[in-house]
Amino acid sequence: MSLREILLWPDERLKQPCETVTDVSEVEQLVTDLFETMYDAPGRGLAAPQVGVLKRVFVMDAGWKEGDMVPLACINPEIVEVSEETASGPEGCLSIPGVTAQVRRPVRVRMAFTDLSGTRQERDFEGSEAIVAQHEYDHLEGLVHFDRLDPQEAKALKLEYEAQQS
Repeated sequence: MSLREILLWPDERLKQPCETVTDVSEVEQLVTDLFETMYDAPGRGLAAPQVGVLKRVFVMDAGWKEGDMVPLACINPEIVEVSEETASGPEGCLSIPGVTAQVRRPVRVRMAFTDLSGTRQERDFEGSEAIVAQHEYDHLEGLVHFDRLDPQEAKALKLEYEAQQS
């Protein structure tokens, strides 16, 4: 196990869509490293491109800060259904530290993914789990939460972030 460096926006690798994983065994160490890095950061989710690996893999544990650890690794995830109901809530990002954005997202989402045993699963997420799953999925598509905001709000938050980095 090892901690990996988390890339900071606007690193170009955060803007790239990721490649499908063809063999789960090729990402086992990556998943272990992602969990260790995520918990150390400390975050609720971390996607492979955030550590410079352009593979369709993310890990999450939406509630570990408030209670029990329930780690989940998602390989080659696909969003198969979203609720019509949406809500806006605060989102932070380990690749954009110090800036929180109000992002509107579906409140429920069904995702299909492959787990570490190579089994294809479908799971429903709601509440904070739905937010984390969608946020991490966005990273696999080359998106960050700035991309989910209206242009004026995104511009203001980018300036705030850049000011903090100088």
